[in-house]
Amino acid sequence: MGHVREKSHHLPLSCYIGRHPIAFTCCVENRNDCFRDRSTVGAIKSLLQKCLQKFNIDAHVYLFMPDHCHLLLEGQDDAADMYTCMHTFKQQSGFWLAKNKQMHWQKNFYDHILRKEEDIEKHVRYILNNPVRQDIVEDWKQYPYKGSTLYDLSKW
Repeated sequence: MGHVREKSHHLPLSCYIGRHPIAFTCCVENRNDCFRDRSTVGAIKSLLQKCLQKFNIDAHVYLFMPDHCHLLLEGQDDAADMYTCMHTFKQQSGFWLAKNKQMHWQKNFYDHILRKEEDIEKHVRYILNNPVRQDIVEDWKQYPYKGSTLYDLSKW
């Protein structure tokens, strides 16, 4: 029996270029709890911020749950490449996770391009409320592992 090639979960690469919001979810392999301490999240957040800056991409929100992360990204210009940004982020952070935590990302990520009629603020709030739905905190403002390059979330 020959090698079965895994079906791509992604859209055509051209869909990731430009100024439109895309939600991404990246899971830790075997759903291992990885993001439970400030130093781990800080290191991964730093790598994320460098990738966002390098590829001219804003994060409406990012949130690190114990075993996965959510990102709602949008290009700052028509040439911004969110797929390459995510690929680079997962590669760099995956190297850090393997070296420092003996953990790995799942191979792919889940993504969703927001349609014009979808409300970005509603989607941000949905992501921010993940720790509440998981009974980690009572109010999303209590959850420490979140941020945005566009908003001051403390004023929400």
